Amino acid sequence: MTWEEKARLVVGLGYSWDFYSVRPGFYAGQVQDVPRLGVPASNSQDAAEGFRTNFQEFVGTVTSWPSGLSAATTWDTDLMLQYAAHIGAEFKAKGANQILGPSVDIARVQQGGRNSESIAGEDPNFAAIMTKQYVVGMQGEGVACVAKHFVMNTQETNRNSQNNIANKRDMWEIHYPPFIAANEVDIAGVMCSYNGVNGEKSCENNALLMGDLKEKMGFKGFVMSDWGATHSTSLRQGLDMDQPGSVDSFFNAQTLSLSADTSLLDSAVHRTLAATYRLRLHEYPGCVYPTGCTNDLHTDVTNAAHRVLARDVATSAVVLLKNNGILPLQAHRVRTIAIVGQAAAARPVRLGVEVPGNQGLPGGDYYSGGGSGHVHAASVVMPLDAITRRARDANIEVLASASDDLAAAERLALQADV
Repeated sequence: MTWEEKARLVVGLGYSWDFYSVRPGFYAGQVQDVPRLGVPASNSQDAAEGFRTNFQEFVGTVTSWPSGLSAATTWDTDLMLQYAAHIGAEFKAKGANQILGPSVDIARVQQGGRNSESIAGEDPNFAAIMTKQYVVGMQGEGVACVAKHFVMNTQETNRNSQNNIANKRDMWEIHYPPFIAANEVDIAGVMCSYNGVNGEKSCENNALLMGDLKEKMGFKGFVMSDWGATHSTSLRQGLDMDQPGSVDSFFNAQTLSLSADTSLLDSAVHRTLAATYRLRLHEYPGCVYPTGCTNDLHTDVTNAAHRVLARDVATSAVVLLKNNGILPLQAHRVRTIAIVGQAAAARPVRLGVEVPGNQGLPGGDYYSGGGSGHVHAASVVMPLDAITRRARDANIEVLASASDDLAAAERLALQADV
């Protein structure tokens, strides 16, 4: 394998000038193939709630799945396995052979902007169990997983400048278990995070990547940067792949030739190829750049069975902590119910509405989290409409205040049975 062929396996392409805008015809993360040797391209897509709908023409061709956190709160390992496998089937049918997930960050900040993405929740042991199920389900469909974000990506506010300080016990007992579990079922890759850990950026942190992940955990897969999360050619520190790559020069062929010795590049390439061939991705190479992936990207891959499973996961995710005999509602006992709060009638965010300050990343809504994991649904039934319909069939009257006016909510509650 030539130096140039090796170099093209450790850097992404397909982005415009910023870190968040994918060019038409590309996946969210793309690494070129090596045709001379039959090495397939790596076509990666976000992730948290299904195949990311970067463009309007994708909307309606994929299922908008419940969030990763919702799948976790089913407390159902078999359902998690099915959830991952069915998402994987849609990815594969779209020509993507790698998913930028699962998110397995342990939730430590209540307001964390990506809490909804993570299948880990707050409990490390629970996170480890669910992570294994997800990885087995997804990779069983021929789609490589990249667990993220290593490590302690617990908030989005100031994520690039944040420095998390933790001792070894905290790391190994709280934050590492889902990554250890993923490694035990041969996950393909791990994504390092934007934040710093104990004074060093995660993607340039030798103690994290080389010491803990690769040496102590025995991780044999590749380490990929989050988008723009490396600020140097950090092969020596344990990074194997720079994403999105095409907007910086840290891992291009010229920089690598000047700053990295052959053994470091060979190690990165070996790890990438090992994951590819272990999962037999070369048997289903899919589309490649520059011939184009437009046809695959526009394929309609959702179906009735997937929508049924998505509804089952969403239903099972609802956890009832206490019931004083009120539920299920019975028409002979309940004549009026009050529905309050703006979430009851909130409309989904439109494609093109972005997260403030992050060009190219979609805003969130009550139906799908914001950012890179957002999936726009073809149609959304708002809670108030659905409840009103069901109530009408049972001859129950619905009183609604679809706003955050507390006084209005109190007045309405006094008029209703429930």
